Amino acid sequence: MGLVPLLEPFYRKAAVRGLMPAPLREAMESQGLTPRHGAVLPHLLTGPPLTVGEIAARLRISLPTASELVGGLSRAGIVKRAEDPANRRRILVSLAEEYRVPLEIFIGRRIEPLLRALDGLTPGEREGFLAGLTAWVREVKG
Repeated sequence: MGLVPLLEPFYRKAAVRGLMPAPLREAMESQGLTPRHGAVLPHLLTGPPLTVGEIAARLRISLPTASELVGGLSRAGIVKRAEDPANRRRILVSLAEEYRVPLEIFIGRRIEPLLRALDGLTPGEREGFLAGLTAWVREVKG
């Protein structure tokens, strides 16, 4: 079927880097942050701040790994950590406000090709594509 070659452009580092707004790209590069660090950010874009444990659960990674990722993002100034007022032993992680718009722009740029592709499909093709994508996500989540 050749699915991997079809998906390769979506994951290519240079292509992704070129879509990232300069402030976000520079902050990530200055601290040597990787796509693994970037995977945390969309989870912080909407909704309330998350604990490191919640981030670990969402990304299906260990707590120490989530803590390491959050630490790198915090050193870069991309996220803020604060004590949970309800439980001072817990740390809440939120997106630094100055990175909210650059992250929204980046996510919009990343999703544009998918939205254009969906617009070019017939309603039946779109329904089939979304059914397949939903099945794939369900499998990935386990």
